[in-house]
Amino acid sequence: MKKKSLHYLQMHTNLESVMNELSPEILSTRSYPPSEAKIPYELFIETVEQAPIAISITDKKANILYANEAFYKVTGYQIADVLGKKESILSDKSTPREVYYDLWHTISNKKVWQGTLCNRHKLGHRYLADLTIAPMLDDVGIITHYIGMHRDITKTYESEKKVSNHKLLIESVINSSPMAMVVIDDQDQVILDNHMYKAMVSDLDKGEPAKYFLKLLRQELGASWQEIQNNQHGFNNHEYKIEGKGNRPVRWFSCAGNWFTETSVNADAFFENVSKQYLILTISDITRQRQQLQELRLQSLKNLMTEDERIRGLRETLLGAVHQIQMPMNQIKASENILRHKGEKQYEGVLQNLIQIQESGEVAINTMQKCIPEITQSPFTSVNLNQILHDVLLLSDQRLALTGIDVKWQPLTTLPTMLGSENRLRILFKQLIDNAIDAISTSSNKEQRIKISTDVDTDVIYVFIEDTGPGIPSDKRSKVFEPFYTTRPMGGNQAGMGLVIAKEIVNQHHGFIDIDPDYSVGCRVKISFPLHNSISRRLV
Repeated sequence: MKKKSLHYLQMHTNLESVMNELSPEILSTRSYPPSEAKIPYELFIETVEQAPIAISITDKKANILYANEAFYKVTGYQIADVLGKKESILSDKSTPREVYYDLWHTISNKKVWQGTLCNRHKLGHRYLADLTIAPMLDDVGIITHYIGMHRDITKTYESEKKVSNHKLLIESVINSSPMAMVVIDDQDQVILDNHMYKAMVSDLDKGEPAKYFLKLLRQELGASWQEIQNNQHGFNNHEYKIEGKGNRPVRWFSCAGNWFTETSVNADAFFENVSKQYLILTISDITRQRQQLQELRLQSLKNLMTEDERIRGLRETLLGAVHQIQMPMNQIKASENILRHKGEKQYEGVLQNLIQIQESGEVAINTMQKCIPEITQSPFTSVNLNQILHDVLLLSDQRLALTGIDVKWQPLTTLPTMLGSENRLRILFKQLIDNAIDAISTSSNKEQRIKISTDVDTDVIYVFIEDTGPGIPSDKRSKVFEPFYTTRPMGGNQAGMGLVIAKEIVNQHHGFIDIDPDYSVGCRVKISFPLHNSISRRLV
């Protein structure tokens, strides 16, 4: 305590001597209003000595004349260590020369200098000094002394640098992400984004992509959006299809998001817990993955339909064979009845042969009927005809490309669903589109086009398939839905059950299929299905 007391007295005496030196030049010029009491001289000295900021006074050559207690705490130097020495004793020599030049240039011009210097503590470690130096002038404006005030801001600087480095690290991570990432405030304003997002802005042609996807997310989640946001639960894997403009292909994106809360750092929030919510939204381009899934799905559909066509082809062949055998069998039966009616013995041999032939024929028919494969049952589910037609177009894409046929696909944007069998409906539309392709291939019409459209009425969904083929003559329109009838050349060799199966599928869905008699530029098939039905059985 004695040592500290002596040190304090030494500083006090030193400051008093400096102040006495200054008082005739500076302090005497201080004037107070008559109503105010002058600050006691001792109080002024005590204020400087006990100030929590390092204060030093030098002569105009920067020789230290005084330093307070805080100076020792910041620099480690006692007043006895620095008295009479230049302020440069604190310098670490790592501060650039131009900083010192600016410092001296400023204070020499009787101005206050503020800045940061790198100083060295008496114990040897560096620290950053936030320094203010002011020139002290006499009554005629001549610089007599300098007063310096500084504080150690090393920890503050380190904290700020850590925050800055963390920010740079976060920005680097965000920018290196293969996904578009964006931070959105509670007003839907983008406050931070990465390079992938910036590329998306010009690539998508949707204005601000974040606002576009937020609109889609809110529409999809509805009332759940606010609940998810309030609880900060986040969301994942919300996929959206974006139609490309012009020749741009369709693209798919997956959205995920998480909310976080940031406490406000302004002065208004010092005594109150003021916070703001932000959303980190990631947008992934999953077009390639979707294409791969689509390819796998189409391949699966092709395999399914190929197997179905194989079974139906076998059924058609066997049913055709039964049909072909049944016609002469009917004639044989008629001949048998005639001979039996005559009852003449001379025909008994012939009659026995006819009976044997008929018995053999019946055995053959029974054998073939047993070989006819069963069709796998498929349940009715809620289906979207737009999706089924789109699948069929993709399945027919290669054949359409080879024939050079132009396809106009005009679906109703918001087509309601109906009850039906997906696979059987695909077979229906595949048969009709295949027939349209075959018709166009035999037509002399220069315009080769198929138009497919959908529409809806109060209780009915419509599908229209138009082609620019030769059309179907009016006297044959009712026959095309009969077994083994065709309008193609060499009909006997190319006849089949295609449109019979199509009509059968339409009937099983309680619908209707018609050929438009007023369509004159080819053929227009109109299929209608009830929008609301109570079908609950399984389709055979």
